[in-house]
Amino acid sequence: METPTIAVDTSKTSPKDFFLWLGAIIALYGSITSFITLLFEYINYSFPDNLAGYADPYGGAVRFAMAALIVLVPTLIALFYFIRTSIAQEAGKAHIWVRRWAIVLTLFIAAITILIDLIALVNTFLGGEISTRFGLKVLVVLLVALGVFLHFLADQKGYWILNRTKANMIGIAVGVLALVTVVSGFFIIGTPSHVRMLRYDEQKVQDLQSMQYQVLNYWQMKRALPVESNALVDSLGGYTLPMDPKSKASYVYKATGKLTFALCATFNEATPDTAGKGAYPARDVAYPSMGGGVSDNWQHGAGEVCFTRTIDPELYPTNPVPVTKGL
Repeated sequence: METPTIAVDTSKTSPKDFFLWLGAIIALYGSITSFITLLFEYINYSFPDNLAGYADPYGGAVRFAMAALIVLVPTLIALFYFIRTSIAQEAGKAHIWVRRWAIVLTLFIAAITILIDLIALVNTFLGGEISTRFGLKVLVVLLVALGVFLHFLADQKGYWILNRTKANMIGIAVGVLALVTVVSGFFIIGTPSHVRMLRYDEQKVQDLQSMQYQVLNYWQMKRALPVESNALVDSLGGYTLPMDPKSKASYVYKATGKLTFALCATFNEATPDTAGKGAYPARDVAYPSMGGGVSDNWQHGAGEVCFTRTIDPELYPTNPVPVTKGL
């Protein structure tokens, strides 16, 4: 059965038509990019790889993609609804140049994406580096590009104009898919309140690191550990003791020996495990205050945690203050 054709009309492209299509194309490409980004991040988290880097514990890429989908997908659906409504009212709008160019450009980009995707898959397979993570990403790009290609190929032939009910159903399906994809993101990065608790915890670790530096500096200058945390206050140097950013309580410092001390804080969440959940190459930002070697480990669980430190005199020799004799 042949697809019905729409009679050609000589309607001109108005500024309204131009900006409707421009907005629709921007929303389309932005939605597709955000959708693929989200799925890639989900795959990274679901299939960690030892060769990958650390992921952002705050889910920066995930949050931005989620926000983009929340804004762009409804915009995309609304713009295409207005476009098809205008075509229904004036059939010639189906043949204006801006519509033809937008559809052909999208078909071209989708076709090129499919070819590049297949080339990448074959090249990686021949190199013996195929993995579940990579295969799923290739599949995602292939399915999305193929779906876009088939949709706009049908649009080019006027199918969606002649079947507006089905076009509206496609719009609803896209909206539901975007909603499910966005909601899934909360299972990876957590709720906004969870992310806020992680940021509180990061600040606490940074505060303890600054206190540790002051303790070490005190020991190097005075050849002894401070008895209490107030001894670290340096009004001349401008150092004051930090406080817990959430509870406003003081951090706990304890000298447990001649060369050992402990720093304690109460944390909201456990240190997020993001090892191997980044992308290739290792470009993602690791938890800034976490790691740094076995002797300087700041990973923690939820609740009160104390970090015990031992000063190695060979690594951190004392610096006696010279005594200036009177002239």
